[in-house]
Amino acid sequence: MSHAIEDYAILSNCRTAALVSRDGSVDWFCAPRFDSASVFGALLGDTEQGSWHLRPRDRTARVTRRYDGDTFVLVTRWETASGIAEVHDVLPMDGGRVDLVRRIIGVSGEVEFTTHLRVRFDYARALPWMRQIGDETGPALLAAAGPDALVVRGVQLGPHGHAHRGRVTVAAGAHVDLVATWFPSYAPVPEPCDVDAALAETRAWWMDWAADIDHSGPRREEVVRSLLVLRALTHEETGGIVAAVTTSLPEQFGGARNWDYRYVWLRDAALTLEILVSHGFLGVAERWRQWLLRALAGDPAQMQIMYGIAGERDLDERVIRSLPGYQGAAPVRIGNGAVGQYQADVVGEVMVALEASRIAGLPGDSFSWSLQRVLLEGVEGNIERADNGIWEIRGDLQMFTQSRAMMWAAFDRGVRAAEEFGLDGPVERWRMLRDRLRDEIDTRGVDPEGGYFTQHYGSREVDASLLLLAQVGFCGYDDPRMLATVAEIERTLMTTGLVARYRTESGIDGLAGAEHPFLACTFWLVEQLACSGRPADAHALMDRVCATRNDVGLLSEEYDVANARQAGNTPQALSHLALVRAADALGGHGGRAAHRRRV
Repeated sequence: MSHAIEDYAILSNCRTAALVSRDGSVDWFCAPRFDSASVFGALLGDTEQGSWHLRPRDRTARVTRRYDGDTFVLVTRWETASGIAEVHDVLPMDGGRVDLVRRIIGVSGEVEFTTHLRVRFDYARALPWMRQIGDETGPALLAAAGPDALVVRGVQLGPHGHAHRGRVTVAAGAHVDLVATWFPSYAPVPEPCDVDAALAETRAWWMDWAADIDHSGPRREEVVRSLLVLRALTHEETGGIVAAVTTSLPEQFGGARNWDYRYVWLRDAALTLEILVSHGFLGVAERWRQWLLRALAGDPAQMQIMYGIAGERDLDERVIRSLPGYQGAAPVRIGNGAVGQYQADVVGEVMVALEASRIAGLPGDSFSWSLQRVLLEGVEGNIERADNGIWEIRGDLQMFTQSRAMMWAAFDRGVRAAEEFGLDGPVERWRMLRDRLRDEIDTRGVDPEGGYFTQHYGSREVDASLLLLAQVGFCGYDDPRMLATVAEIERTLMTTGLVARYRTESGIDGLAGAEHPFLACTFWLVEQLACSGRPADAHALMDRVCATRNDVGLLSEEYDVANARQAGNTPQALSHLALVRAADALGGHGGRAAHRRRV
């Protein structure tokens, strides 16, 4: 059985990632990219789907773990009857190589470790051919199948069924390095990794990046770790920002609400871009803007709501039966069927994010402005069209109020770009369309009895995404309609103390089953409370939702309050960026209608 989701820590080299459990097992590792097929896939099954376990032979050993400062070097400390040792796990930032380094360091006494290795390429569909290629002084085990190969060095591994096992003892002051290196099977076996240099360079890379974080408000520890996570999810070469590093971790345990999040959603990436810009990272913003220009090249009518890491368009959803699913939650999916949906809010999110970059002083704005004008033409062409909404419903299309408000925001940012920055465009037409959308929402998107914004036209339901209306400036945080919406959200969507996206019982999403509270939505409510005169409630809710972080500061997509466990894909960009926004709001910097310029 897989471990609890909160038992996993992430390693990242900003090209791919690995998840390591509290008991020292690498249960998820895709190479060479976040969205590549898995090498270790036990997260979505058991050890037969691939894992690399490393822990003391003493089964009573006590374990604690942490990241080494503001890095993704994971330090797992083991205290045994015979001594104390640490395992330092890292994916080095070393250019084109893909090394998974596990350095065992003796602290006191002597500790014997055991390691179990099961390599399963291609989502556990390919059992590799294994052979020894080293010697007694330099043991090395080579696994190869199809296009993939992995060489494991540093410990003598012997066969045990379809796995390999080994033992290593470390004394105080000594260290042993175990390194797994992925490479294309048709290429020469790479030279051994220089572990000392890799660890030093990787620590310095992350610490230098974190040192540039511009945040002087509350919750600094949580904000810094969340910004680090957002950077860890940003591909170093392409600039694409993935929504999470996992696929098919369930929104409902044992259920079928399992989706692949290893792709770039324009919405999530745009929101991430805003956060990074507001905290001083214009370089990342420029890479993302270039990614956007490449991905959206061509006819705006062909725009997708999500793309591959390098801008790939073919993300067709399919079921992988070789992975039985996280604790039985099936099916496991790769690709995502939402790629073909129309989500009317997306262009608005992109326009808001690009305005943030413009205000922050990102150069070369005229280069992207032509794209933004074309995107606004696309919004106008779809202005009468119902959509799938921000939550990617698979039921009937609707006129979702949040989607309509983001269309308003798209035209609003177009008008502001012309009026405040002198960029050219049909300003009067954009202003007319913006005002038309406002009048429409005021008339059709507000419940006549309750006075609150509704999930979609003709409904009396609310939706947590309505909290975004005040953030983008459609209305004030203290607008009576927004306050009424908050009251209705607290009454109907906050029955567990955290905020659900919407009532699944309404049948709006066309899916069977239910789901748990959505962490980003809860952070959105923190921001709303902080900006509407309820600071005590905002801080109390912030305490409650931050308590869902795991021991190394990671957030998943959702949280099962009844069983105190994380749910959904992890670590989730949307959760972490919403945490940063909530912390900013608690410090007096709420809202996306005006961004702070870094001095």
